[in-house]
Amino acid sequence: MAFPGQPNIKLVNTAEYRESYANSVQVRVNVWDFFLVFGTLQQPTESEVEVRNFQGIYLSPQQAKALMSILQQNVSQYEKTFGDIKLDPHMAVPGGVN
Repeated sequence: MAFPGQPNIKLVNTAEYRESYANSVQVRVNVWDFFLVFGTLQQPTESEVEVRNFQGIYLSPQQAKALMSILQQNVSQYEKTFGDIKLDPHMAVPGGVN
């Protein structure tokens, strides 16, 4: 059901559109925006971890908050369907997201 005054939204992928897998996300924040850096984390040896960053995305504070909300809704629904998502306590970085 469409709400009065709401435009129809058409999603179009540009020629530059790509999909990738990331198991590492770094978040950098300043007064104007949030910067999310996506990468893949690999551990070639027991004492070495390598993160290969491949994409950085800038978000306005408003878009970052909207992303946080939609991710929370989707993670909650995922956990209701499939069970709790466990995080590896060794990978947690204070103040960071891995």
